[in-house]
Amino acid sequence: MANRILIVDDAAFMRMMIRDILTKNGFEVVGEANDGVQAIEKFKELKPDLVTMDITMPEMDGIHALKEIKKLDANAKVIMCSAMGQQAMVIDAIQAGAKDFIVKPFQADRVIEAIKKTLG
Repeated sequence: MANRILIVDDAAFMRMMIRDILTKNGFEVVGEANDGVQAIEKFKELKPDLVTMDITMPEMDGIHALKEIKKLDANAKVIMCSAMGQQAMVIDAIQAGAKDFIVKPFQADRVIEAIKKTLG
């Protein structure tokens, strides 16, 4: 069975890029969200195997959403996505429970490697 993934990013083209990488590699994208509030709702509704989470978003940022998701499911697997130069935020994300992070612009092989490693 394909692993079910939720994509969270406020930029539609970024979601599209990740969706494209994932579907080409046999993963099932079960949903998308464009901010942290939506991410939490979709996580509750869809119960994905893994979430890719942008850090900088309106409404609620990715780190806050990550913490809320971890409260709902301590075993949630979340990979953070960040642009270059957000190292401090990446450290915060890892401390909050993120399993890995990928840097934008995305390199398909790095995205797949992070996801496979996280899903074990």
